[in-house]
This record gives sequence, structure tokens and C-alpha cells, in this order.
Amino acid sequence: MRIYLDNCCFNRPYDDQSQLSISLDAQAKLYIQDMIRAKKLELATSYVLNYENSQNPYPTRRSFIRQFMSENSSVHIGMSAREKLEPLIQEIMKTGVKVKDASHVASAILLKCDFFLTTDKRLLKYRTDKLEMITPVEFVKRLEEKI
Repeated sequence: MRIYLDNCCFNRPYDDQSQLSISLDAQAKLYIQDMIRAKKLELATSYVLNYENSQNPYPTRRSFIRQFMSENSSVHIGMSAREKLEPLIQEIMKTGVKVKDASHVASAILLKCDFFLTTDKRLLKYRTDKLEMITPVEFVKRLEEKI
């Protein structure tokens, strides 16, 4: 099963854990990360993730996330695919999704991901029949239902 985690997911464990929903998302993300390391899930990454991570103002977080993606990515879509991505990005943006988020979703679609994981409530409102958009907690629940 191939998944794409957006930048919100990668950063969730670093967010304020005093809110239960954030803490649950963080725990689910860490569980998913372990499954990726164990090769039970395929991680898809993109130039957009690399760019957004490079803008992270916290060097330790930025380094850890970069290393995790580098060591565990099964498939990656680079900037050279921008021409293929552009029509899809534009189509997604027509629904009100911002350019970076649309670029993430378009990358996940072109990489043939089964799931797109995000904690961005606004982005979760976007719907497509090309992949399922879901929170880390919802994804873990789905995995557990299959076991």
C-alpha cells in the first residue's frame, strides 16, 4: 500500500501535544512511520515535501524529516515532473485548494498512492476519486480493521 504524508503529518509530533486530537494524530503518525521503516507501507515523496521541509525554521526537525524521507521513500516525484503535474495542480486549485497543497495532492495522484495523509482540516474537504484523503488516526483505524 502506497501512502503520501504531507508536511503537516511530518511535523505533527512536534506540535503542542496538550490537545488530545493533536496527540492522537502524532501517535498515529509515529506508528505509520514505524510501518514505513518496516517496509509494511510504501512512502511516496515529492519535491514539494522537500521544499516545504527546507523552509522549516527548526534545524533539528528539518534534518530529521529530511533524513527519514531520504532513507524511507519508495518513490519520489521530482521537479522535472512539474510539466506533467501542472494541469492536475491547476484543476485541483479550481476547487479552492492552495498551490502547495494542490502540488502535494497532484504528486500523490501521479505516484499512484492509495492514501494521502494530512492533518489539515481544510485540505481534508477536497475530494477526488483518484486517491483517498484521510487523517493519520483514520488511516490507522482502517489498517486495524484489515488485521
